Amino acid sequence: MGTELPNILLIQADQLQAQVLGCYGGNAQTPRIDALAASGAVFDNAYCNFPLCAPSRFSMLSGMLPSRIGAYDNGAEFPAQIPTFAHYLRLAGYRTCLSGKQHFVGPDMLHGFHERLTPELYPTDFAWTPSWTKPRMESNNDSSGVTRAGVCVRSVQMDHDEAALYGAKTQLHNFARDRSKPFLMVASFTHPHEPYYCQQQHWDRYRHDDIEMPSIGLRPADERLAHTQRMLEHHGLLDPALTPEHVRIARHAYLANVSYVDEMVGALMDTLADTGLADNTIVVITSDHGDMLGEHGMWFKKHFFDACLRVPLIICAPNHFASSRQAQNVSLVDLLPTLTEFAGLDANAHAPEALDGESLVGVCAGNTARDDATVFAEITSEGVSAPMFMVKRGDFKLLTGGGVPNALFNLASDAHEITDLAAVANMRPVRDQLAAIAAQRWDSEALTKSVIASQGRRRLVDTAHRDGQRVNWGIAPSEPLAPWLLRGEGLYNDWAWKGIDE
Repeated sequence: MGTELPNILLIQADQLQAQVLGCYGGNAQTPRIDALAASGAVFDNAYCNFPLCAPSRFSMLSGMLPSRIGAYDNGAEFPAQIPTFAHYLRLAGYRTCLSGKQHFVGPDMLHGFHERLTPELYPTDFAWTPSWTKPRMESNNDSSGVTRAGVCVRSVQMDHDEAALYGAKTQLHNFARDRSKPFLMVASFTHPHEPYYCQQQHWDRYRHDDIEMPSIGLRPADERLAHTQRMLEHHGLLDPALTPEHVRIARHAYLANVSYVDEMVGALMDTLADTGLADNTIVVITSDHGDMLGEHGMWFKKHFFDACLRVPLIICAPNHFASSRQAQNVSLVDLLPTLTEFAGLDANAHAPEALDGESLVGVCAGNTARDDATVFAEITSEGVSAPMFMVKRGDFKLLTGGGVPNALFNLASDAHEITDLAAVANMRPVRDQLAAIAAQRWDSEALTKSVIASQGRRRLVDTAHRDGQRVNWGIAPSEPLAPWLLRGEGLYNDWAWKGIDE
């Protein structure tokens, strides 16, 4: 790498399934993302470490698995003492800025960023703390998230994303005015996260009858994984009112919103070009998790199927390496050591405790092989009764724990994860090897106690805070968007569909 430290622009979508993008072989119209992929390193097997917003983001920022930092669910506090890649890049002399959602919970709304340009969308207190004694929370989504899909004039999430885009573009201009230090900009959008509610201009980019239906629909009850069954129940997706046309409309709107994200990516790329920053700015595209989009009859997340666990990961750094496709297993915890290496800082030399990720710079440059890399994911949120884990090595993926039988899939021959091999005799060595890796990685009994204790503490604090005026850690008193835009603790659809129907 050259002597001048590169700027870094990390663009994060929310609930963006890798498989729909054009550069991943999908049907979404994403020319700006595809152009970045054509000149960058595209990771075909990149995974989040928890298929849920807050834990995935906290893990990505810290370079550690969620359970190591207490990121058990969407109501878990992100402790201020946990270093993030923003802290490390500040050590390297970077100016750091966040525009958009990161789902922070707790009094610290910066976590290493010098400044943030928009407030959090979601509750920043403990209002969303789950209890494993309850199968779901009232704030969880349900089948109406699919049945109400379609076209709107405006939605609250569009307001958020345009504010995040405006803030990021404005700050890029400010960085261009003062180039005394390199910068890290994180632009984080909430689309294409449900509601599957899009503007007409994006809907019209797709012919409705051409929208592909799920590859694997709802399977008979006796063929479903136990965790699939409880997630179908958890999200209320066994609703007989949910029709194939609802599915097609929701998938159409989702693709439309992916194109909306692509337009915002393009706007940021144009700003880099207009300000003369493009030549020395590394661009990273990713998401916190994917979306089931009707596969196996499921929507949203909280499963270890690839549809919601696999994420796009594109690293575009033409001055540092050529374009490539990378098949190795990687995950979002790898981003912290990757970004710090670009910044000329060895994260491991500064980290107070071992990181779970490894830098991908050598992989992108073709100097490092990770053919035997293992990736890990967790679920400790509502919807399970005990910690559930995923281990993927090579083409094999093991689902274990969570109070349900193990499941094993070979993604090379079974991309849609239909055939569970856990009970197949000649697959026992693979199953046992991955199970041993899981047992070495996690102490399930100790983690169970920690999660239950954390739930109890947070629920008590939340109950106490309801007596009197509640403090919202995430809203600045002068923030004009706060009173109506941000999501409260009530029912999801009372907030999400607060749009303008045609």
